[in-house]
Amino acid sequence: MIPDHRENTNRSTAKAIAKPAVRRVMAMLMVLCLALLALPLRAEEKIIHSHGISAFGDLKYEEGFAHFDYVNPDAPKGGEFSTWAFGTFDSLSPYILKGNAAAMSSVFFDSLLTGNLDEPDAAYGLVADWLEYPENREWVVFHLRPEAKFSDGTQITAQDVVFSYEVLRDKGQPVYKVLFKDIQNVEALDDAQVKFTFNPDGPLREMIMTVGGLPIFSKAYYETRDFSESTLEPPLGSGAYELLSVDPGRSVSYKRRDDYWAKDLNVNVGQNNFDVLKVEYYTDYTSAFEAFKGGAYSFREEFLSLLWGTAYDFPAIEKGWVKVETLPDGRPAGTQGWWFNLRRPIFADPRVREAISMAFNFEWSNESLFYGLYERTDSFWENSDMQAEGMPSEAELALLEPLREFVPETVFTEPAFVPAVSNPSKVADRRVLRRAGKLLDEAGWTVGNDGIRVNDKGERLKIEMLNDSPSFERIFNPYIENLKRLGIETASKRIDNAQAQEREKNFEFDITVRRYSMSQTPGNELRGIFGSETADVHGANNIAGVKNEAVDALIRVIENAKSREELTTAVKALDRVLRAMHIWVPQWYKPVHNIAYFDIYDRPYTDTPPKIALGEMGLWWFNPDKYQALKDAGAIR
Repeated sequence: MIPDHRENTNRSTAKAIAKPAVRRVMAMLMVLCLALLALPLRAEEKIIHSHGISAFGDLKYEEGFAHFDYVNPDAPKGGEFSTWAFGTFDSLSPYILKGNAAAMSSVFFDSLLTGNLDEPDAAYGLVADWLEYPENREWVVFHLRPEAKFSDGTQITAQDVVFSYEVLRDKGQPVYKVLFKDIQNVEALDDAQVKFTFNPDGPLREMIMTVGGLPIFSKAYYETRDFSESTLEPPLGSGAYELLSVDPGRSVSYKRRDDYWAKDLNVNVGQNNFDVLKVEYYTDYTSAFEAFKGGAYSFREEFLSLLWGTAYDFPAIEKGWVKVETLPDGRPAGTQGWWFNLRRPIFADPRVREAISMAFNFEWSNESLFYGLYERTDSFWENSDMQAEGMPSEAELALLEPLREFVPETVFTEPAFVPAVSNPSKVADRRVLRRAGKLLDEAGWTVGNDGIRVNDKGERLKIEMLNDSPSFERIFNPYIENLKRLGIETASKRIDNAQAQEREKNFEFDITVRRYSMSQTPGNELRGIFGSETADVHGANNIAGVKNEAVDALIRVIENAKSREELTTAVKALDRVLRAMHIWVPQWYKPVHNIAYFDIYDRPYTDTPPKIALGEMGLWWFNPDKYQALKDAGAIR
């Protein structure tokens, strides 16, 4: 055969052309292979194995620690701790929308991790023996303790954790959908290992602690029960307490489990000291106080200034049977106020909201009604270093400037908003009311012939304020009179606590009272309180219906803050924006706890409790000698 030189020539040419390309491809493949080989090594270097986790920095307590510093590890067990709650209850299911759950009803359940009272941004293993996660926190694997069991003796498994996540997501309160938004996957690797994978663009700083704090339910138990239905049947849990007795709407008692699997675990040492926890319910603050004086329950934190200022001189105190104390509070004071329902068109103009706020004369109320016990709240993070003050800093402006079109201009031109200061000598400060009236005029609400303000459509400026407590009427009534002086037709709607909760869940209100306890390490819980995604979700915590792009953006910055300094700056910026929006009428706070209790308890601290809380009452313990002495004296029923 005569060779085809053309074919040979073509092949040679192709080979000549291909050599550089082949070399390039081979080089690229070599680089890719090396990169793939290197990835596991880098990932392995970044995997953290730990007994706990902190949002920022190192953990205070090293692996194998004996107990938290603030407890008494030798605290005796026994006795009863009793207190009171306002309103009523019809359920032992605190994680669903239906019903009103009893106080302390979450005590049935344990979680993978648990916090402590002197580290606001840390958590340690409870059901989880240890956890592993990469430095970027895009996933976590919890390794469950083999000794962790439900109260019926069955093992807590990874499948139970997966079920708990899924049932809270699908049937729990609306807040869980918000908290779980950035969870991409949850899987049981085996019976003792559960893996959570998160959205890499989500709030990774806190997601591990978020899922670590979820209650764990028994999958087998709920195979024959509907989780979404309210019930008074005591649930199967793995916590330190189980139900002792329940009188629906009146009282509930829990008893300590002798067979609790984690009673000797380091995170529980010196805690859960009472044999019985009991809560008595009352529909009025004054009647609850009278019951306390008579010994119906043993511990009371006083929230009513009238009583604290005038009534704590009864015989049991004079005889030394009841101790009265004021303890410092190291936490943010909480956001208590009258909240506007921003879903109502009548509140669309911020000038209307600001004018309504100005009608509340705090200074007169504090002097005439509160005995000077309170300070005015002006921040959503009052009593903390996250409170915005003065003009925005350069660091705050760096966050705020890109959002300028979504926030009031006063954020940039004026110091952080503070409520108007009124004359304390008279309830109606005409100077302040005139300023409020001018705001209403500018908003298009002018005084009609009958003294009630109307808009250009002839609609009356009419509002209703929800009130579920007779004790609050002395505060509501002067405020309402000032609103009427402004030409606002105002009514206070007295309803019971259960009705109030239902109306709030369904946004059936104009103005209502609400208090939020703000975290020392704010994060994705802010979505539930101020985020647009929850503004129209029935039963969500966004009671006001806040829906603002700048607020959403700042919440994302807070969630992703890499340091405490970044977090504080972002919270201050958010605080500044929310205050300028006038979404509420801020009320008052006190940076202390006023408590009274029958002298039958001891506690591990004297004057100064753990910084971030009054102190879980589980740290206290029952003193049988003190109890017997008071019983012999006839002080206790």
